[in-house]
Amino acid sequence: MVERQLHGREIADERVLSAMAQVPREEFVPDEHRRHAYRDGALRIGEGQTISQPWIVAKMAELLELGGGERVLEVGTGSGYAAAVLSLLAAEVVTVERHAALAESARERLARLGHANVDVRHGDGSQGVPDRAPFDAISVTATASGEPPRALRDQASPGAPMALPLQRGGREMLVRIRGTAVEAVTPVRFVPLVEGTKG
Repeated sequence: MVERQLHGREIADERVLSAMAQVPREEFVPDEHRRHAYRDGALRIGEGQTISQPWIVAKMAELLELGGGERVLEVGTGSGYAAAVLSLLAAEVVTVERHAALAESARERLARLGHANVDVRHGDGSQGVPDRAPFDAISVTATASGEPPRALRDQASPGAPMALPLQRGGREMLVRIRGTAVEAVTPVRFVPLVEGTKG
């Protein structure tokens, strides 16, 4: 996976490549999908949600330019896979999931696999996690319409990068936002960023 899907497609950050190699992706997918865990595509994980393809997880992590000492906010925990990757790249990861069942299973899975620096919250990701702000980097794994939620911008440290998909003019694009600068990266397709919680 690392050589064919990541290194071969211009993921150049060696720390990201190492983290992707260390996290066992098969632990984060339902049993019926384990044999497809490393395929180049998204997989369903329940509650209408998916685990992103490996390249997207690696690219979003790379866009954050983590050095190892940061506190990172992730919106959209899902199975916990991206949080596990980020936990090897940063000092702390705070991840929030709107589906209670996914949050609980991710919390248990991450603890079992030894990712002790991940704080899994059940909540409205569009509101961030104010009690742990500010964040040195933010990753959003659901598509916002037009602009990132104001709460997320307010919880970012000055100059902190935010990687997220945005829907603008009928196009869905992965972007990196830093201050007022917006860098378009690649067309993507994610589930929508929805306010509120479930379960």
